[in-house]
Formats: sequence, structure tokens, C-alpha cells
Amino acid sequence: MLERIQEIYQANVLIVDDEPANGILLQKILERDGYQNIKIVTDSREVEGLCCSTRFDVILLDIRMPFIDGFGVMALLSHIYSDEYVPVLVLTAQTDRDTRLKALEGGAKDFLTKPFDQVEVLIRIYNLLEIRLLHKKSQDNNKILEEKVKKRTEELYETRKAVIGCLGLAAEYRDNETGCHIVRMSQLSYLLAIEYGLGQQQAEMILNTAPMHDVGKIGIPDSILLKQGKLTPEEWGLMKTHVAIGAKILEGHESHLMNTAKSIVLHHHEKWDGSGYPSGLKGHEISIEGRICAVADVFDALLSERPYKKSWTIDEAVAFVDQQSGKHFDPEVVHCFKKILPEILKIRDACGQANSCC
Repeated sequence: MLERIQEIYQANVLIVDDEPANGILLQKILERDGYQNIKIVTDSREVEGLCCSTRFDVILLDIRMPFIDGFGVMALLSHIYSDEYVPVLVLTAQTDRDTRLKALEGGAKDFLTKPFDQVEVLIRIYNLLEIRLLHKKSQDNNKILEEKVKKRTEELYETRKAVIGCLGLAAEYRDNETGCHIVRMSQLSYLLAIEYGLGQQQAEMILNTAPMHDVGKIGIPDSILLKQGKLTPEEWGLMKTHVAIGAKILEGHESHLMNTAKSIVLHHHEKWDGSGYPSGLKGHEISIEGRICAVADVFDALLSERPYKKSWTIDEAVAFVDQQSGKHFDPEVVHCFKKILPEILKIRDACGQANSCC
């Protein structure tokens, strides 16, 4: 209670009255009562600048003034303090009902006519300041709560990213013992997303979810996943079920992060001409994240040595991507790929060669 009283008497008080004697009288009354921070303005044109530089806690306002009258001042205050509760106490010699109603409609929180009773004006100012300080405290508490919620949300997001990364890496270790492919493939996807024009936020979402693209391989038997040589039609059919397995792993988590991961899982084996799997989607039926990750995944996989294949040269891999434009791949994504190829090769060099640890 004592702390609140001290806050009230330390509040910033603005007196706006074109008659200097009126301002000085109010100042003396307030100072005698213990108020410490009082500012007097006799030219109403100065109010806007003052209120932009100092947040006043109560404004004692005359109505009839030259240049900008009290109603005009309240209109300015409504913009300056649009998200705050700022008490305006109108002190005027005008006693008619229309003036009083217009002032209250214009934003005044209280109204007194001159000459006023000194005790009454002090009580009204104190009450208005008490409301103002309680409102400020409520706003401060809301900001603290918002920051806590924001921090917690960020922590949950980072945890989900970590889980996605770990699951993606676990799947990758099934047929690539270094796990470097998902790192390079994710970074390549990010570069392609930026070049495609998706924006930083969406590009980072793809960067963080692309590691899940083959998570379903966790459910594929080693006899198929690590087989030397070509798969039989039956084995290939079973291999393709890793998409459905991956989608199943990601079910039941309705967040943008998990939905993007699921979209990549379901769409990165679809082909532009409709000959892909699992759904035979065609063209723009395939999500943009799926189209981007398809190029990044195939390009890096071609450069990687696996139990069932030798690594390709960079020239061979680039030529294949170019040849598959309009067939396997979205032509616009291929165009972006060729445009930023030097950056893509830098990522490959920075992250390690296709068969070395990152």
C-alpha cells in the first residue's frame, strides 16, 4: 500500500491551461499535497511533442484555449496513448451540459468546473492516478506473461526441431552411416527455398523439417534397405511403403512444423509429370516443400555412395537434374538450382564430402 502511494505521488502530471495563473495555482496545490513531477503548458500546441517524449500519468486540461482547444488536445492524446489508459481531468469554467458531455465523449475520465474545491480536485486526481497505475501494472503483468508464453513456445519449437533432427538422423543411419546426407540435403533445400522466393520464415521451416524426409525407412527391413544391387518389384513395392510409415510417425501433431515435415515426407518422391509415388501427384498438386526437397534429395543422393550404388560425379549429377526438368522435377526449382549451383557446391564442401563425416 505504501509503495502504491509513493508511486502515485511520483507520477508525471501535466497541466494544460492557457492562463498561467491557473497552472501555477494547480501546481502549488499539488506540490503541497506531495506531488513531485509536475509540468505546466500554456500553449496547447506543445502538448503533442511533450506527450511523445514523456508518458504522463494524468493530464489536467482546460477546454477553452487558443490554437488547439481541449477537445483538439484530447483527439491528439487518443492517438498518442492509443493502447494505454491515460486519465484526463477536464477543469473548465464552462458549466453547460453539452460541454461536459462532449468532453466525456472525447476521452475525459472526469470533469470539474472552475472555481473548484481544492480537496475535491486532489481526491479526483488521486483516484484517477490509482486507476492509471493499476492499469499500467496489469499491462506490465500481461507483458511478462506474454514473454513467458513466447519463451515457452520457443522452447517447445526448439524441442520439436531437435526431435525431428534426431528421428531424421536415426533413419539416415540405417543406410548411410555418417548421417551427413540429411544435413547437406536440408541446407540445399533451404538455399533453393530462398532462391525460389519463399521468404526467410518458410525457408527455415523447410530447413528444420527436411531431415524427416525419409524417416519411414526406420520401418524397412535391412535385407531390402541395404541390399546390394537392384530390388525386385516386390522389394521395391515394400521400399516405397517408407513414405506411408513416415507419415504415420508424424500423425496426430497439428503444428506448422510437423505438418510441413509430413508434407515433405509424403511429397518428396512425387514427380512433376505424375509418375512418382505414393499418390501420383502432378505439377503444382505437389507441395512446394516437396518439390524443393525432391531436387535437393536426389542431387545429394546421387553424389553419395551407398551399399547399392557408386557415387556420381558432380557433372553427372547436375546433368541428371537438368535432364529431369519437367519430368521428375519442377522446372522452376531446377532453374533456381542451376542459378545457385556455386552456393550449393560450397555447402557440400563446407559440410564434408558425400561420404565423410560432417
